Amino acid sequence: MIVTGLSLKGFRNYEEAYCEFSDGINIICGKNAQGKTNLLEAVYLLAGARSFRTRTDDDLIGFGKNTALVRGLAQADGRESEIEFLYRRGCRKIITVNGVKKTPSALSGLVRTVLFSPSDLELVRGGAAARRRFMDLAICQLRPRYAAALTEYNKLLAHKTRILRDKDKKPSLLDVLHEFNDGMARAGAAIIFYRSAWCDKLSSSAARIHADISGCGEILTAGYHTVSSVPEPRQMKMGQIYDLLLEHAAQHREAELASGLCLSGPHKDEIELTIDGAEARGFASQGQARTAALSLKLAERDISEQDAGDMPVLLLDDVLSELDDARRDFVLNRITGGQVLITCCQNDGIAELTGGKVLGIHAGRITGGGLTL
Repeated sequence: MIVTGLSLKGFRNYEEAYCEFSDGINIICGKNAQGKTNLLEAVYLLAGARSFRTRTDDDLIGFGKNTALVRGLAQADGRESEIEFLYRRGCRKIITVNGVKKTPSALSGLVRTVLFSPSDLELVRGGAAARRRFMDLAICQLRPRYAAALTEYNKLLAHKTRILRDKDKKPSLLDVLHEFNDGMARAGAAIIFYRSAWCDKLSSSAARIHADISGCGEILTAGYHTVSSVPEPRQMKMGQIYDLLLEHAAQHREAELASGLCLSGPHKDEIELTIDGAEARGFASQGQARTAALSLKLAERDISEQDAGDMPVLLLDDVLSELDDARRDFVLNRITGGQVLITCCQNDGIAELTGGKVLGIHAGRITGGGLTL
């Protein structure tokens, strides 16, 4: 799986540009604030129409512009796809694949990416929301049904929250509360089912990688925790999880009415990270946190390859400079065999070590394999 070319027009700080990527390692060099991360963001969009930096599509449109265009050429399983996003300020984006309109979920399988950036330290140091987002972005690329269930659950969660909040002013809304509980239980069961299976693989793979990087036998664990009434989701079918979630909602009805909040569900899920039995969030050193975050991301790449049969596109956004020599060498030795896009301020010998193609970025202009149109 590779992205062969990318066209940008009015996207972030790119007026109009085109670049071609090698099917191996690509080193994207430039000073800060020149557009390196913007280029990775555009590639990342191809995997599922979501940015890793913003939830608002208007943010992707360049300053003073009303429209933006992102077009990517991708190859997977012997077929080529042209994926295009048209953004119009204040309007919904238009997605097409080979000229045919598509929904975001229809992009599944065309391009898969794994991104590692300095902000991914939040996977270890941050709250549960960062780790839920990590799961969601990874699984959505592999399971279209998961993406659909997640969208449905979040929509129902927002509606139910409004019902609980406005119940005193509009008590009649409580008549439909059971319908929302049922819908959330169905969507939630799918979410928990897929998260549990994915986290089982994550824990196994990340533990092996972490032990290799640390070189001192440290044991990293990644335990998935969901609603208390679903203690062993990995051993359950989706229908069993649904029954337990529906029962849980009924048991907590009065507590939710009293608090005006949805107190439990997949929106509260957590991945508990430990290193040698100690909670990583509170006790990991800076070096251990970096190693754990790197292990999780490389494990995500391994899972994607095992699941789909080919390597996803690996995006490394200015992370090599954040790593010590040992971790840097480990990454460079491990990323062979698939397409990789690395951003950095200076080449620092990366091209010589990897034989990668170098692209220069300056003020939204691409040189060395790219054309500014």
